Amino acid sequence: MMLLPMQRTTSAACSAAVYLAALVCFLHTVPVVSFHVVSPPPTQNQLFNPIAKCLTCLHMAFDDEADDDEPETTDPTGPQSVNVLGTPLKPCCTDVGGSGIGTGFYRNGYCSTGEQDLGRHTVCVQVTDDFLQFSQAVGNDLSTPVPQYMFPGLKEGDIWCLCAQRWAQAYQNGKAPKLFLQATHEKTLDFASFEVLREFALDKEEADQRLDDLNEQRERLKKLLD
Repeated sequence: MMLLPMQRTTSAACSAAVYLAALVCFLHTVPVVSFHVVSPPPTQNQLFNPIAKCLTCLHMAFDDEADDDEPETTDPTGPQSVNVLGTPLKPCCTDVGGSGIGTGFYRNGYCSTGEQDLGRHTVCVQVTDDFLQFSQAVGNDLSTPVPQYMFPGLKEGDIWCLCAQRWAQAYQNGKAPKLFLQATHEKTLDFASFEVLREFALDKEEADQRLDDLNEQRERLKKLLD
C-alpha cells in the first residue's frame, strides 16, 4: 500500500535524469575552442540509451497516473479520485461496524483504487444479509473477520467498498446491494452503467441535485463563452 508514493518519487528522479542527460548531450555536441579529453567521449548509444530508458519510465508513470489513483497521505482521496458523477470522491466509511477500520482497498475510508487494487474495490455499498449469503455462495466470504488483512467481517447494514465485478455479478443475479453514488469511484463504470447504478442509489436525490447544479453551471459557462 505504501509503494505508490514511492512511484511518484521515482518518476520525479527519472524526470531529473532526463534533463541531466539532455544537458550532457547538449554539452557534448556544442563546438568548443579547446577541450582536454581525460577519457574517450561516450558513444551515441551510451548517451541516448539512458535517455530512452528514462523517457520510457516517464511515459509509463504518466500512463499510470491517467489510469489509476495514488492515495495521498495528507488527502486520502488523492488528486485524481472522482466518483461516477464526475465530482470529487466522497468518503464511504471510516469506521466499519464500529471496528475502527476504514473501508476501501487502502483502508482509508474511501473507495479509491490504484495499480495494486486488482479487484477494483470501488463500489460503496450498504450490505444486506441476502447479498452476504450470495457472496459466500459464490466463494467470497465477507462475513468472517480476517484480522491480518484488517477486515472486520461484515453484517447487514455495514458500509463497505465492494469489488465492482462482484457488484455486477450480484446485480445479474438479483442480489445487488444498495450503494452511494457520490462515494463510488468512476472506475465502477467499467463494469456497470450509470443508469443501473442510479437505480440502486441511496443518495439518489442528493446526486441528482448535484448533477442539476453541474448542468446549470455548464449552461452559464456556455452562455459566457458564446
